[in-house]
Amino acid sequence: MDLLTTTHSKKISGVISCYDRIVVTGTLPTICFSQGMTSFLYQKGIRIFDYPQFAQPLKEEIRQNAERIASENGIEIEFVSKSHIRKEDLVSKVLKKRGDHTGIVHILSAMESCPSYTPWHDKKTGKTFLKGSQSKCLHYYFYFIDEYLGFGYVRVPTWCPFRLQVYFNGHNLLKNRLNELGVGYTMIDNAFDSIEDWEKAQELADDINVKKIHQHLNKYAKLFCPAHQHFGQVYHWSIMQAEYATDIVFKKQEHLQELYQELVSTAIHVVKPENIATFLGKKLDPRYKGEVGNNYNIRIEGSRIKHSMGKNSIKMYDKFSKILRIETTTNNVSFFKHYREVEHRNGTRSKKVTAMKKNIYSLMPLKDSLKASNRRYLEFISGIDNKFLGRKRLEKVTQSKENNNRNYKGFNFFNKKDTELLLVLLSGEFNISGFQNKDIRKKLKYLNSGQISRLLKRLRVHGLIKKVGNTYKYYLTKLGKQVLLTTEKVKEMVWIPALNY
Repeated sequence: MDLLTTTHSKKISGVISCYDRIVVTGTLPTICFSQGMTSFLYQKGIRIFDYPQFAQPLKEEIRQNAERIASENGIEIEFVSKSHIRKEDLVSKVLKKRGDHTGIVHILSAMESCPSYTPWHDKKTGKTFLKGSQSKCLHYYFYFIDEYLGFGYVRVPTWCPFRLQVYFNGHNLLKNRLNELGVGYTMIDNAFDSIEDWEKAQELADDINVKKIHQHLNKYAKLFCPAHQHFGQVYHWSIMQAEYATDIVFKKQEHLQELYQELVSTAIHVVKPENIATFLGKKLDPRYKGEVGNNYNIRIEGSRIKHSMGKNSIKMYDKFSKILRIETTTNNVSFFKHYREVEHRNGTRSKKVTAMKKNIYSLMPLKDSLKASNRRYLEFISGIDNKFLGRKRLEKVTQSKENNNRNYKGFNFFNKKDTELLLVLLSGEFNISGFQNKDIRKKLKYLNSGQISRLLKRLRVHGLIKKVGNTYKYYLTKLGKQVLLTTEKVKEMVWIPALNY
């Protein structure tokens, strides 16, 4: 089955995959938890109940530093008093007047919740220590345009333990690399509308210099939160949220709109929880207790369908009616696994497939996992869109076929048993690991092993499944995936609605 990008290649300007929104958090390793801060105070000879007096001058230092930066850049710090006011809208107004040259763009402040510590004395043990708590303090949002990171912000709390939050966008990283090499492009918001050399742009998007990103994060931590230097530590940076987008750029809006509504209307009915797990490279475990589901809404930029699994999701939307964007988002990097070195408790090291670390150096392996998710989703919707050779393939599946002097009847989509078998094979759990006779027997308990073996042979003869050499395992062929997807679509969108009346 051809991908949508191949089928509609004459209507497409190009395809680009890169990070979109990236949010990282910075923590000071030895004081980011209550026991660590307690130990720090004891080492410095500071009484635990004097903790507020210790933290107050640090708060003042950050406040004075923000006022100094604002004064040096001719900026007035704007206090955001109400939570419903969008900070992005305030900064957007400033950008329109200011332009997009590098430097400090704007500074906002707001009272927001933050992690904190409370002095505590345990009468039973006689020990005095700090307990973790949640409080509110003044936060500063420093918006900037960097020569490498592009537009972003640093969120700085004025109270210990000074947990930072930094936002930047992968499209801006790529934009600056294209500028550096003189490759022409045009952009709409945070999406490329055209690029002179799509292949070169993809090379640059894949070549992420995490070390350079790290250097810029440390630079802004020192600039906007000087108080952290009193602890003699550097920030540890972790991925809080990452979005990876695959943009299919159409030459004209009408080209995308011709197929987009069908893609969305079909996907919202056909995509099941096990499919969502498969998109994200997982097999849906019966013990999984998180939420899995679909959501559809309409926004100013275009309509969007979102498939969620816990803190991870994959979205498809028509950005400005011209760009088909498939985007995988993760708020839990450890959800994904990769092959890496692991250090064991006894000090030994070995390499194995295990959960991804959250530190920023996982941006490279995470890119591969998110890109693969987008690719699997693109393959899925290509099955919805692909209409070429439809009649020929239908005849191949439904007509009888002879093999080794034996006749195998075709599949009848109005036959209950045939339909039930085909829908069983569509289970997302089989997409990655394949299936065996016993797996089908668990789903179709009224059939014995011999009957299922004959059904599998029938499926093979008609080209719907293929067998892995020297094993008892089967996988769906490309034709099989397309036929099963069509069967599910007809069932959900035609048969069931029609029989409701």
